[in-house]
Amino acid sequence: METIRTVAWMKERARAARREQRIVGLVPTMGALHAGHLALVERARRECSPVYASIFLNPKQFAANEDLSRYPRPLEADVEKLTAARVDGLFLPDATEIYPAGFCTYVQVEGLSERLEGRSRAGHFRGVSTVVMKLLEIVQPHFAYFGRKDAQQVRIVQQMVRDLNLDTETVVCPIVREADGLAMSSRNAYLEGEDRKAATVLYRALRAVESEIAAGMRDSLELQRAMHKMLASEPRARVDYAEIVDAETFEPVVRVERRCYGVLAAYVGKTRLIDNMLVEPTGDDLRVEV
Repeated sequence: METIRTVAWMKERARAARREQRIVGLVPTMGALHAGHLALVERARRECSPVYASIFLNPKQFAANEDLSRYPRPLEADVEKLTAARVDGLFLPDATEIYPAGFCTYVQVEGLSERLEGRSRAGHFRGVSTVVMKLLEIVQPHFAYFGRKDAQQVRIVQQMVRDLNLDTETVVCPIVREADGLAMSSRNAYLEGEDRKAATVLYRALRAVESEIAAGMRDSLELQRAMHKMLASEPRARVDYAEIVDAETFEPVVRVERRCYGVLAAYVGKTRLIDNMLVEPTGDDLRVEV
């Protein structure tokens, strides 16, 4: 696996692949890789050659009071995982390569960026949109792979790609979970002792909604109550939000009758976790993917 540290060299490698009429895939990450990231790589390898992964811990998407300074950085282990997964190249720039002196241009997807995660984490999605835009411009992949755990982020990237006429298709892959249901996340490394066990309450809250839907409940307020009730049963959890929202706009829905998400965020101890479930109409019924 080749390690590429400069924008100029990454552009040249990607352009060479396109000149050879190869299908370029990109898996953007912030490092601290887990099985969810590797599932994205596996999907990319089935559909693309070459496959590039990026590791860039983007400072622009962290607020001053967030966890940038302590975010896990196991670079050696990450490189070993990507090498074993047969990634063709790792784009590993430092912050000054992505944001050179005098940098002052940002991408903002209005509306979508202001709800839920955007409401709780001011400026977060502006930082995400900006760095993803830069990565897509630098690598110019035919396909870029994202996990559904960050559903709102993925929707914002899709909107940006559409609005700015970018030549990349976003591929959304299923959530990968631990055996006890906890969605895989780099922040799971923060969970210790009883907090790790308590963190499964997010998954249990989604499964409670799934059970209500299976029993015929379609009223979103009742479904949200089911989420909140389960979350409230865990004293170590502090809820940020738990809502049923439209899958396109991320605005609240009154009834679950079209494609939507159950989304939630909660602190377990000092660790903030997010999770979601996808609900899709299938004929006269609904399919739930947790």
